[in-house]
Amino acid sequence: MKLSPNALGLAAALVTVLIWSSFIVVARASAAHNLLPLDIGFLRFVGAGCVLLPWGWWLMRAQRKLSQTSVESVGSLMGLSPLSLRITALTGLFGSMLYTMLVYSGFFFAPAAHASVLMPGSLPLWTSLLAIVVLQDHITRARAMGLACIVLGDMLVGGASLLKAFDGGEVWKGDVLFMSAAFCWSYYSVLVRRYALDPVRATIAITAFSCVSFVPVYALAAYAGWVPTRLDSAPASEMLFQAIFQGVGSVVISGITFNVMIRHYGPVRSTMITALVPGLSALGAVVFLNEPMSLNLLAGLALVTSGILFGVRVPKP
Repeated sequence: MKLSPNALGLAAALVTVLIWSSFIVVARASAAHNLLPLDIGFLRFVGAGCVLLPWGWWLMRAQRKLSQTSVESVGSLMGLSPLSLRITALTGLFGSMLYTMLVYSGFFFAPAAHASVLMPGSLPLWTSLLAIVVLQDHITRARAMGLACIVLGDMLVGGASLLKAFDGGEVWKGDVLFMSAAFCWSYYSVLVRRYALDPVRATIAITAFSCVSFVPVYALAAYAGWVPTRLDSAPASEMLFQAIFQGVGSVVISGITFNVMIRHYGPVRSTMITALVPGLSALGAVVFLNEPMSLNLLAGLALVTSGILFGVRVPKP
């Protein structure tokens, strides 16, 4: 049975929100174990590459048969990416490599509450600003009200911890890394919309870029001892879990569903839908990481929900 566009968009949004919420809790918990931030990023790319690189090669087989020249004329990166080299490098740099390096490093400085607020919570703001510049988009009054509710709600979810971010220590470093990661992902989402990229091809392309650029360089640097790493001492079960969850789950599954959601709802409305993630991930941190529960969390959830109702409402013709 073929899903309708509305049903497909809704299903993609639900899967994306669920995986993103779990990602924040799992990534913060991983910071207390054996692997370092770039180790987790390396395993994320390897896990995703094991699925997406063969998929991309199979996807482009028909074009390669029709091509009379080299495989570079079909896609890029020796035929591993189905997109042109320029778009592959641009989307891969912001949507994969930089985002991954920034976000995993942030979890080693700041708690999950900060990530819940500063990553998905700042996505609507970054995306709205970028959409105005890149897509010549405009913000309606209802969407502006939704943004205001979302921002206020996100601040209430983690406001108490954010007020202490600059009191000392290194928490502020994680906050900066989280906001930088959110900017990279917002720019990637706007690029997907601007170039009308196919969800599967876009996800394959950004993974191919990281596998060709980051993976071999980091593997060589780690083997030679040029960078600190724990890949040689971490348990195999932990590395396998990270490759499956971070690679297959966070990249392959949520990467495709996020792109489907962008094509259906648009980048701004999509990031408003993902504003559910702060509240859900904060609840997950309470349950699984023993972070404290407060009335601010409940009030923030109510405001975020109100903001989503404003943001995803279809305007009248």
